[in-house]
Amino acid sequence: MTATIQRARRPFAFGPARIGVYAFLLTAATFFLMPLYIMLVTSFKSMDEIRLGNIFAFPVAITVEPWVAAWTTACTGVSCEGIRGGFWNSIFIVIPSTLLPILLGALNGYALSFWKPRGANVLFGILMLGAFIPVQVMMFPLVRVLATLGLFSSLPGIVLIHIIFSMPVMTLLFRNYYQSIPQELFKAARIDGGGFIRIFVQLMLPMSTPIIIVAAIMQVTGVWNDYILGLVFAGRDNLPMTVQLNNVINTTTGTRLYNVNMAATILTSLVPLTIYFVSGRWFVRGIAAGAVKG
Repeated sequence: MTATIQRARRPFAFGPARIGVYAFLLTAATFFLMPLYIMLVTSFKSMDEIRLGNIFAFPVAITVEPWVAAWTTACTGVSCEGIRGGFWNSIFIVIPSTLLPILLGALNGYALSFWKPRGANVLFGILMLGAFIPVQVMMFPLVRVLATLGLFSSLPGIVLIHIIFSMPVMTLLFRNYYQSIPQELFKAARIDGGGFIRIFVQLMLPMSTPIIIVAAIMQVTGVWNDYILGLVFAGRDNLPMTVQLNNVINTTTGTRLYNVNMAATILTSLVPLTIYFVSGRWFVRGIAAGAVKG
C-alpha cells in the first residue's frame, strides 16, 4: 500500500521527451488556430483599420457592422440579402441528409452483419467500391438521371445525392460496429420470436448510440461543408451556405470588404466548429466503441 501511495505521489517528470511532445502540440495548435484568430480579429475591424496592414493586432475600435452586413446585406451575385438564406437552405439540406443516410446505413449494416443474405459480401464490396469513385466521375450521369426524374435543381434532388454518396461510409461504420456485438444476443432475440424490424428497432438501435453519434457528426459536417454537390444539384433557390459564401467573396463592386468576408466565413463555419468543439469527446468514444472494428 505504501509503495502504491508513493508511486501515486511521484513528482511530475518534465524531461526532454515531454518537452518535445508539448512543443509539438503547441506548434500544431498555433498553426491551426492562427487563421481562425486572424479571421476573427479582422471581422471586428473597420476597413480603415484593416488598411493599416497589421493583421495580427487586436481591433482598436470593435465593430459588429461587418457581421450584420455579412448576414443581411452582403451581395451574393445580383442579390444583396446576405448569407442568411444560404444558412436556412443548408439547414433544410442537412437534416434529411443526415437522418436518412444514418437510418439506411444502420439497416444495411444490420442486414450485412446478422442476416447475411446471399451475395452479402459481394454487395458490401460494391458499396465500398463506391466510396473510392471520385464525385466528378459520376457528376454528369447523375445530372441526367435527376433531370429525367424531374428532381434536378431541387431540394429532394440534392438530398438524394447526399444519400447516394454517404451510403458506402455509413454502411461501413454500422457494419463494423454491429460485427463487434455478440451473435448470441441476436440468436436469443430470434429464439424469442423477433423478426427483422423488431430486432433492429428494439435491440440494435438502442445499442447503437455511440456509432450513431459518430455517423451524425461525420454526416452533418460533411454535408454542411459541401460545395460542389450543392452548386451543381441544389438549384438557384436552394444554394447552401458554402456556395453563398463563395458568391459573397467573389462578388466585388469597388473595394473588397475583407471584414465582411471574414465575418461571412466564420458564420459559415460556425456549425461544424461548434459540433467539433462540443461533441469531440463523443466522437472519440464512438470510434473506440467499435467504429473501426471488424
